[in-house]
Amino acid sequence: MMHFRRLTLAVAAAIGCTLALSVPAAAQTKLKMVLNWKYQGPQGWFFLADDRGYFKAEGLEVQMDQGNGSGAAVPLVANGTYDIGFGDINALIELAARKPEEAPVAVYVMYNRPPFTVAVKADSPIKEPKDFVGKKLGGAANDGALKLFPALCQLTKLDCSKIEITNMQPNLREQMLMQGQVDGVFGYVNTIRFSAKLIGVDDSKLRYINYGDYGMDLYSNAIIVSKKLIKENPKAVAGFLRALNKGLQDSLKDPDASVAAVAKREPLIKVPVERERFDATLKDEMNHPEIAKIGLGNVDKERLKKSIDILVEANKLPRTPTVDEIFTAEFMPPAADLPKKLF
Repeated sequence: MMHFRRLTLAVAAAIGCTLALSVPAAAQTKLKMVLNWKYQGPQGWFFLADDRGYFKAEGLEVQMDQGNGSGAAVPLVANGTYDIGFGDINALIELAARKPEEAPVAVYVMYNRPPFTVAVKADSPIKEPKDFVGKKLGGAANDGALKLFPALCQLTKLDCSKIEITNMQPNLREQMLMQGQVDGVFGYVNTIRFSAKLIGVDDSKLRYINYGDYGMDLYSNAIIVSKKLIKENPKAVAGFLRALNKGLQDSLKDPDASVAAVAKREPLIKVPVERERFDATLKDEMNHPEIAKIGLGNVDKERLKKSIDILVEANKLPRTPTVDEIFTAEFMPPAADLPKKLF
């Protein structure tokens, strides 16, 4: 009898072990993310975080889709098409002013210097904003610089109605400028600079009228998340940012590996050009002096408040969102883990 009992217990234990081994691991939380643009060098930190298993380690499976402009990412997160976006915080401010209940929230600001510009040919008579009057400017409908143009007009006391604006496909922007079909084009400095380079136009052939030189010291692209995701799965938001921050740290240490992670998704990119774009983005769009104190990803609340006020006044928005409506540091990694120096 004792022998039978021991045998029964042994069989039961074996069956238990077999069942335990057959139970699948906890399912990964699936998140959909829309990028700011087509695959480019400065997106490498997202892909490196994925390739090195940082998202997986946080229990996340992240689908990252190409975007159609930094401004376009905001409504796509707002309407539930995506959980996360890499989009323009200024477009978020405008949406929060008009439809606060729908607006997502920024949780990690990556581009802390204003990249917004109007590019003209180097030999153009346009030297400063007042020279736009009577000229024809063009940009993609979702372009962040185009959306902010009314604010630039107000700050520089320009009459926007005396400037002709035309929409164009993003892939035609640099060609139309160089062919003289428009006098200037809206965009991000490095997007235009390297898109032009890809069609054989050297940067010396272009000149930039940068918004930041005329009082628009704005933040730009940020990780934005839906209020639904924050409410239902705050751990996923924090985990995403931890993984991204690790991918960013790795990218700063090894930019070549970062750009290679982009090429893995899009083999047709020109790696040397995208490597240059990576470096220029760090220098021109992410290297605000404030990061030495607060770390990349965080914001200076007073500076963000001024940005909100500029947009509300210039665009005659119906209400002024608070800083806390636009950005929260609640889900960010500890301050000690944020990059304080980019190169």
